[in-house]
Amino acid sequence: MKGLVYSLFPFMAWIRFISKESVKADLIAGITGAIIVLPQGIAFATIAGLPPEYGLYTAMVTPIVAALFGSSRHLVSGPTTAISIVILSTVSQHAVPGTPEFISLAITITFLTGVYQLAFGLARLGVLVNFVSHTVVVGFTAGAAILIATSQIKNMLGVYIPNGETFFHTWMDIATQLGDTNFFILFIALLTLTLAIVLKKYFPRVPNLLLVLVFSSFVSFVIGGEDRGIEVIGAISSNLPVFAAPDFSFAVLKKLAPEAFAVALLGLIEAVSISKSIATKSSQRIDSNQEFIGQGLSNVVGSFFSRYAGSGSFTRSGVNYTAGAVTPLSAIFAAIFLLIILLLVAPLTAYIPVAAMASVILLVAYNLIDFKQIKHILVNSRSEASILAATFLSTLFIELEFAIYMGVMLSIIIFLARTSTPEIVDLAPRYDEANSRQVYLIFGYTQRRNAPRSKSSVLICQFTSALLRIFRLR
Repeated sequence: MKGLVYSLFPFMAWIRFISKESVKADLIAGITGAIIVLPQGIAFATIAGLPPEYGLYTAMVTPIVAALFGSSRHLVSGPTTAISIVILSTVSQHAVPGTPEFISLAITITFLTGVYQLAFGLARLGVLVNFVSHTVVVGFTAGAAILIATSQIKNMLGVYIPNGETFFHTWMDIATQLGDTNFFILFIALLTLTLAIVLKKYFPRVPNLLLVLVFSSFVSFVIGGEDRGIEVIGAISSNLPVFAAPDFSFAVLKKLAPEAFAVALLGLIEAVSISKSIATKSSQRIDSNQEFIGQGLSNVVGSFFSRYAGSGSFTRSGVNYTAGAVTPLSAIFAAIFLLIILLLVAPLTAYIPVAAMASVILLVAYNLIDFKQIKHILVNSRSEASILAATFLSTLFIELEFAIYMGVMLSIIIFLARTSTPEIVDLAPRYDEANSRQVYLIFGYTQRRNAPRSKSSVLICQFTSALLRIFRLR
């Protein structure tokens, strides 16, 4: 009975451990998380082709549901860069970004994403994530980071690039329009980027992204940004997320169902990978099935409150753990504090230059690329390197959902190839004519007929033969 209660209401397993000390620690972590997610939420919504407030709505609703029904104590869910760019790529095939139709389709694909994830969790398919290499996520996020950076270059230079351009054609257009660069816009962009890097290096504990947006807004106002052609984001809505049902028409659901599957798959891989990565530091056991259910419920519930698909955030989850969070209550606190901040500072976003936000997005994209992990993969494993290259190149030059499928399928194929040809040690009898007795020798071999014996197999043979001679087994 107790196990059933914990299965249906997983938050009951940790809520009884809440104490005065844990609440204080979670409160501090929550405030830190809210400050960090404010500029990120606006940036991620911009990447997804949605109004800025939708990124903040996602950062309010998603973490609460995911925290209550997930299994990780430190995972913080919400808008992410990878999910945002997939939303833009898939939904922009059916509607123009930023339009009411685009927003409606983004919310509907969020609902379908949650249904897929919830179904996977209820079917106990969490174990399937173990067969998908983390290299898929590394390759996809690296490719997505370059696509995101490419999409923001026009905002940093002040040139016009048509929406929907491919990666290659976008850079061709940028190269031909370099002479039309607005140097006032470029100045704001480079100033924002430089200050963000300096603050991060010398003052790592301060909210660098938030501070540089405030400073760049002030500089733009002082130099007369509007007269210099410097565009601003505009005031975002300070309204709270309201109840609004997705579009349940059969035609729309049928159209978005295949693409929602790719979003669901990426979200699950991302969330489980991040939660397991942090669990190795916190000595916590992660239930993949419960994470599937938590992510699925967060997207299903969130789709009724003006938010788009989310997943686990590596940055915010890492900061949450580093800030001393003890229970998932920290993610709930972060959502509540973000709501309060939104009510207070929403009008001030009207002064944020688009070029400054482009620099913030560029920095976020750069931080997505795990150079250390990529180097490790390329040096140590040819098979993983092939997965990395295939996923990375597919992300750049093919549709994003296909890149996800290709990476996952190639990962599973290589896993099956490895497990189907294991190294086997065989104990075989041989008659020793010199001593007129039968001895047992161990021969090491693999199912690959032409593969050489490993050094470990040779040593086992020699060691066992010596033991058998000592004991004179017949």
